[in-house]
Amino acid sequence: MHAPDPSQPFDLEQIAQYALIFGWLGLENTWQGITFDFAYRMHWQTLFGFTLYQALCATSAAKPVVVRRLALVMAQPRMYQEVVASYTAVFPDQLMVAQYRSHLNLMQVHVPDKMAQNFSDDNTLHVLLHNWILLDWVDHAYTYGVVYLEQQFHSPMMSMDIFHEINDGHLQRLSHYGTPPAIPQWDG
Repeated sequence: MHAPDPSQPFDLEQIAQYALIFGWLGLENTWQGITFDFAYRMHWQTLFGFTLYQALCATSAAKPVVVRRLALVMAQPRMYQEVVASYTAVFPDQLMVAQYRSHLNLMQVHVPDKMAQNFSDDNTLHVLLHNWILLDWVDHAYTYGVVYLEQQFHSPMMSMDIFHEINDGHLQRLSHYGTPPAIPQWDG
């Protein structure tokens, strides 16, 4: 089996097969944020969130910081929707245009290594908005963000201050807005 084709970042079936064969399941999970069950069935919402960040994040030493911020934004119900609503109110003539998985035009974020620690939620939201990532996509990737957050809880890379701030915001938004809906056609 060949590695997933980078020009097809949302070929979920190929990525899932590759992860199941080469992902060292049961050992340290290098595919952070993706969940499998004991029958080796993959949770598709977590796989979608994983592929979304792979499509948006360029490979560099700063990638783990960008991935962490993207996952933490995904774990905040309706945060991105609020930004899109604010943007649309300021620029009503620039409406969001739907992109389709087979014809994506995404620009990867390149963060200089020295600037990685300064990469914030605002920067992450700007990357999503600049790429016109659909609201449904971020909602669909919610489970990925939550799983990533849970996996990072015991990681030395995650500051407990950041974790508590994100977790508190997550719980407040969850109680106010509820769990974001998944895209039924992409769920499994």
